[in-house]
Order: sequence, then C-alpha cells, then structure tokens
Amino acid sequence: MTRNVLPVMTVVCAIFALWYGAAIWLNAPWAYDKATRTGEVLTTQTLIADTWSQKKPKLPAPHQVASEIWDTTVEKKITSKRSLIYHSWITLSATLLGFALGTGLGIALAVGIVYNRTMDMSVMPWVIASQTIPILAIAPMIIVVLNAVGISGLLPKAMISMYLSFFPVVVGMVKGLRSPDAMQLDQMRTWNASPTQTFWRLRLPSSMPYLFTSLKIGMAASLVGAIVGELPTGAIAGLGARLLAGSYYGQTIQIWSALIMAAALAASLVAIIGLIQRVTLKRMGMA
Repeated sequence: MTRNVLPVMTVVCAIFALWYGAAIWLNAPWAYDKATRTGEVLTTQTLIADTWSQKKPKLPAPHQVASEIWDTTVEKKITSKRSLIYHSWITLSATLLGFALGTGLGIALAVGIVYNRTMDMSVMPWVIASQTIPILAIAPMIIVVLNAVGISGLLPKAMISMYLSFFPVVVGMVKGLRSPDAMQLDQMRTWNASPTQTFWRLRLPSSMPYLFTSLKIGMAASLVGAIVGELPTGAIAGLGARLLAGSYYGQTIQIWSALIMAAALAASLVAIIGLIQRVTLKRMGMA
C-alpha cells in the first residue's frame, strides 16, 4: 500500500509545487503594477502573498480554487443557482442521456458492420470521417437545426454528447466482435450453431473487454460534448455555462473550479464503469 501511495503523493506534491510557482510567475506583473501605482515596495513575502490572493488572477492558486469549490458546494444549497452541484447535475443529465444514446448507436452500428459487408464498406469510412469534423464547428449547427424543429433543452446537448461518444464504442465493439479466432468460429460451425447463437455465445462475450474500454473513453467524451453543447446555446446552467460566465467576467477562479469539478465528475463516472467492468468480467470468468 505504502509502495503505491508514495509515488502518487510525490507526483501530486510536484504538481502543486509547479502550480503555486506558476501562479507567482503569471500574477506577479499585476502585483508589481499595483505596487508601482501605490508607491509600495514589494518584498518576496508580500509578492507571494499578493499573487496567491488576487481576486481576478491570471492563474489562481490551488487553495483559492479549493475555497471556491467549498463555497459553491458545501456552503450553498443544492437547489441554488450558485451551487456547483446544481450545475454539475445539469451537465451530468445531458452526459448520461448522450452516453446512453451513443452507446446504443455504437453497438448497433458495430453489429451491422461485422455482419453486413455492405455496411462494413460504406458506413465505417463515414464513421471515421465524422470524427474529423471539429465539435466546436458542428455543435452550433446541431443546436440551430434542432431548435428549428422545436427541440430544445436537454436533447440538443445530449445529441452532441452522443456524437462524440458513439465513435469509440463502434471501433471497440467492431474490434471485440471480430476478436474470436478462426478455430473458435470453426468450432461453432461444427456444433451447427446459427449466426445468432454464435453472436450471443461467442462474439458478444469476447467483445466485453473491448466494450468496457470503449465505454470509459465514450463517457469522458460524452461529458466533453455536454459541456461544449452548453457554450453555443448561451446556457445559464451547467458546467459549460459556468465556464462561459467566468470567461465573460474574467472570473478565473470560477473557471478553474468548474474545470476541477468536471474532471472529478469524469473520473467518478469512469471509475463506476471500471467497477462494473471488474464485476462483469469476474462473473464471466474473464478476470
């Protein structure tokens, strides 16, 4: 246990040391400018204290971000519009819906590609080409088109999440469904197994490790899609809205707290999938 914790703590301490150092470096010009205008002389101690306590720093210090997260999670009611938990839930709801849609679409396309030669030749290139379009370019078009047909609110953001999350699922599932070797497939034929039986008893179980790996990537991509989907809509709620409002008013501490919350949310969701993966593969005798 100590052997694993020590390297992790060393890396974390190094990151915090670099972060504090970068905060001094980036915020020092404003501190010197303020001191020049007031006629003060900054010592090393006062310079560090100033760069770590500015209200609108270029780079907030870690304790400033931690304080902001504490104030907007513990000190605020969950229903408050200033609560980071409230905004996280708004983004999470779009993330989960988009992830579910993307997973379903990805698995359906993968099955079609594996079992249909025409889909393999025609759909797969388009699936790959779809990811070459920047999401920042296509997100406003999705929002505008869906608004034109009367669809607004949660679904447009979920569609953007689906757009990002279905790709890793398609690629992973195609790889997984094709993972059984020729001898295993020949054995199923000697048992006179139908294509449906081959799918449920050989191809699908063999694809599980690939599927869960793809789901972890898809979940993280889905969260990014939900946040990006909140930007062109001018949303007033959600982590994307917090980022947007922070950039408008120069509230870098608010931006960083939203980023840290988004990272924690993504890590939690990926960890949940990892837990389900371990339980599932263990029950299937694959772990």
